[in-house]
Amino acid sequence: MNAIRPWRTIERRKSRQIMVGKVPVGGDAPITVQTMTNTPTEDVAATIDQIRRCEEAGADIIRVSCPTEESTAHFDQITRAAQVPIVADIHFHYKRALEAADKGAACLRINPGNIGSSERVAEVVRAAKANGCAIRIGVNAGSLEKDLLEKYGEPCPEALVESALDHIKLLQDHDFHEFKVAVKASDVFLAVAAYQGLAEAVDCPLHLGITEAGGLIGGTVKSSIGIGNLLWAGIGDTIRVSLSAEPEQEVRVGFEILKGLGLRTRGVRVVSCPSCARQGFDVIRTVQALEDRLQHIKVPLSLSVLGCVVNGPGEARETDIGVTGGGNGKHMVYLSGVTDHHVQSADMLDHIVSLVEAKAAEIEAGMTDAGQADEVPA
Repeated sequence: MNAIRPWRTIERRKSRQIMVGKVPVGGDAPITVQTMTNTPTEDVAATIDQIRRCEEAGADIIRVSCPTEESTAHFDQITRAAQVPIVADIHFHYKRALEAADKGAACLRINPGNIGSSERVAEVVRAAKANGCAIRIGVNAGSLEKDLLEKYGEPCPEALVESALDHIKLLQDHDFHEFKVAVKASDVFLAVAAYQGLAEAVDCPLHLGITEAGGLIGGTVKSSIGIGNLLWAGIGDTIRVSLSAEPEQEVRVGFEILKGLGLRTRGVRVVSCPSCARQGFDVIRTVQALEDRLQHIKVPLSLSVLGCVVNGPGEARETDIGVTGGGNGKHMVYLSGVTDHHVQSADMLDHIVSLVEAKAAEIEAGMTDAGQADEVPA
C-alpha cells in the first residue's frame, strides 16, 4: 500500500533484535532514548534520585559508570530501584563487569579488546549469559587501538569500523550474539561515515551518538545533525545525546530528534513562530512557559502558538490545540483545527495549559494496549 506522504517515509535498516532487560532494541522495536548518570555511583541515593528524574523525562535505558570496586558494591540497590534497564559502563577492569552482571545490570558497556586476555573476555561473556545481560561494544574515535592508529594514521571511518568488527569477533568467538555497537566520534562527519560503513557490514543493532558533542545548544545542534541524518537514512536502533548538561536534558533532546522525524510521538509537539513586530502576545516567553509547564504530558498531541494571523490559522488547522495572536489582547483558540473561542492575554497561559491537560486525559482514556503513546507510529 502506497504511503499518503511518501516524502515522510523512513525505511529503517533491517537489524536483528536484542533485549536490554525488558526493553527490545533493534528489529521493528521503537528507537530507544538513553542517557547516563553523572553522580558518583558510590552515592546510591543521589544516583537513584537522578535516575528517577531521567525516567520522568522519558528515558528508556540509563547507563551508570562503574569505575571502581566501591561503585559496584551496592549496584544491586540501584538496579532494583530503577524502573528502566540499567547499563553498567565498564572500562578496562573486567571484574567490574562480573560484579555488575551479578547485581542486576541489564547490559554491560565494554570494549572487549580493553578487557584483556581471551580468558577474561570469556569470563565476562559467561557472566552476561548467566545473568541475561546484553553487551554494548563502545568504539570511540578518542580511544582507538594503537595498531589501528598506526595503520590508518588518524581516526577515520575505516578505523572505527575495523575496531568494531574486531570487538564483535571477540564476542562471536565466545558464541555471544546479544550485543549492540556504537562507533562514536565528536566529529559529525567522522561519526556519520563510520555508522554508515558499519550499518553495511553487520546486522546487529546500532547505538547512535555524537560523543563529547558540547554544551546544551552546541551539543544539541551537532547531535541533531549527526543522529538526525543517520535516523533519516534508516540507521540506528537506540540513541544517546551526549551533552555537557543534566542528563534529563539529553533525554528531552533525544525525544525531540525522534519526534521531529516522526519516529516517536511522546509528549507535546509545539509549533511556534520566532515572533516579530506583528505578534499579539509575547510568543517567546509564552512558549518557554508552556514547554516548562507541559513537561509532565506523556501522550502525543500537538500545540501551535503563533503570534499573528499570517500563518496562525494555517498552522492551527494541523494541530490539536492552537492559539493565534489578535489585537487588543484578544486571541483566537482553535480546537482540532477549528476556530472555537477567544481568550484574553491575562488568562491565556493557564487556559492553554488546562486545554492541553484535558486533551491529554481524553487521549489517554481512549488508548488501548495496542496503541500506546510511546510506540512507533504506523
